Amino acid sequence: MTEVEVMVDILMEVTLEDPTPSDAVASESSLMTIGATVPTGFEFTAAAEVEEKLGCPCRISKDRGKIYFDIGLDALAQVHRLRSVDNLFVVVQEFTDFPFKEAKEAALQDFEELAAKLSWEKALTTWELNNNLKKKKKRKKTAGCSKEKKLVAAAPDDWVPVGDSTVEEAPAPPSGQKECKTSESHPEDSMEVSASVVSDLQENAMSDDTENNDSSSDVNKVLKFRVTCNRAGDKHSFTSNEAARDFGGAVQEHFQWKADMTNFDVEVLLNISYNEMLVGIALTEESLHRRNITHFGPTTLRSTLAYGMLR
Repeated sequence: MTEVEVMVDILMEVTLEDPTPSDAVASESSLMTIGATVPTGFEFTAAAEVEEKLGCPCRISKDRGKIYFDIGLDALAQVHRLRSVDNLFVVVQEFTDFPFKEAKEAALQDFEELAAKLSWEKALTTWELNNNLKKKKKRKKTAGCSKEKKLVAAAPDDWVPVGDSTVEEAPAPPSGQKECKTSESHPEDSMEVSASVVSDLQENAMSDDTENNDSSSDVNKVLKFRVTCNRAGDKHSFTSNEAARDFGGAVQEHFQWKADMTNFDVEVLLNISYNEMLVGIALTEESLHRRNITHFGPTTLRSTLAYGMLR
């Protein structure tokens, strides 16, 4: 098993009630800067939740609706359990005063040269760990649902739960007669049990083989990516699409990834706000407020917004 897979197995057992804060066990060199989008106006509420549940300081961005905090890889699973955040991303690098050129060609040239200058290693390690964590959780959820369906399907029509007062005890067999006689009188029951055991063994073997094949194929797989640019400010000589296009071309040349705007594996974020710029990698495919919605209607309230109001 790789180091990432070992860390994933550990993170699957992590809960929010862990007594040791993440910043106490992680060295400063191993800390990752995580960014989160939150409902506008609830930045301080989200920051308070981060400090309470993760035990690490949180700073609020000048750009509305964003917070940032530093954690170790051991706290990544806990970040997804935060109730007040919408989207998560890991920061590759942040520029507080980026020298945007006035000439359009020169500004776009800076984007083309930027990809090779950034340090991507820590952010990509966090993304890979986060991706494997989501796969493990999805496999466990799918396996649990399939086992429940099998148990329901295999139950006989006259099955009564254990502990029901209506269950009658079977009479004791006559003296000198073995109890195994009962099972011999219903050979189809033993056949069903044997078939069920064989089916479970085959399913476990197939899931192990699938997991091994997935891990081996992921190593040789060419990742697909896209760049999403969010820009605020009217003094830039370029548009959001132009910045995403040129920076995306540089990322493709640097990593030899394949560009795909719809079915992508990695979403690179390019957030520009006036003279500030941030490069990051998304850790969520959709907003976390959707995890609690069972029915969406005209009056449905986002869970992250509801949590902020209740706090």
